[in-house]
Amino acid sequence: MTEYWVSQGNKWCDLCKIFISNNPFSIRTHELGKRHKDNVTQRLSTMQKDGAAKEKEQQQAAKALQLIEAKAKKSYQKDLENNQRNTDGDSSAAPGEGWVFDSTSGYYYDKATGLYYDSNSGFYYSDGLGKWVTQEEAYKWAETSRTNLAQSSTSQPKTPSGGGPVAGIKGGPTPGVVVKKPLNPMRAVKGAPSALAANKRKREDTKKPKVVSKEEEAALRAREAARKRVEDREKPLMGLYKTY
Repeated sequence: MTEYWVSQGNKWCDLCKIFISNNPFSIRTHELGKRHKDNVTQRLSTMQKDGAAKEKEQQQAAKALQLIEAKAKKSYQKDLENNQRNTDGDSSAAPGEGWVFDSTSGYYYDKATGLYYDSNSGFYYSDGLGKWVTQEEAYKWAETSRTNLAQSSTSQPKTPSGGGPVAGIKGGPTPGVVVKKPLNPMRAVKGAPSALAANKRKREDTKKPKVVSKEEEAALRAREAARKRVEDREKPLMGLYKTY
């Protein structure tokens, strides 16, 4: 019977990074060699160091997690105490006199300045500012607003107390056109138009209504919907944070 030679191939040693003959004698000889034994010792040492470093990292992560949980629990207890004081009507958290707790918004409100106060963060808010600021900035804005309001009130012309026509030349009509201006310019005044407005010619509106295509109309609706989503998402952030 004819015998055929068959190649045994080579075996790759991952520790020594070399090929050796794929037969039991060559493999045994290589594993008993000094080079292979040194590589095995080095690999075991590296694995031991990596295991120790990983275990140390896990311990540090566990300690950090415990510290975070302790701080969160302490903050939660503090918020519960503040909420209980606010529910009971305790004004010790208010910044001073004149502040009343508003149960609707959850903040203290000062009617004189129009400011809101958050006892958790210590910041102040007003509709005029539109953001939460420190006490110094809030009171500075309130003082400026009060000054501007006083100046605008004194600069408005006053109507006669009697409500009658302005005194003119004796025995004759009042000179010029009499214009009565209210104290509050923002309040709408109902009545007949003045003589000057009546003599003016009304310009005919020759502008044609703008034709909006379907694409522009769809784009406008999409932009309005996106603006509303952003407004709804950022609305809770106006109060910084509330944990209760």
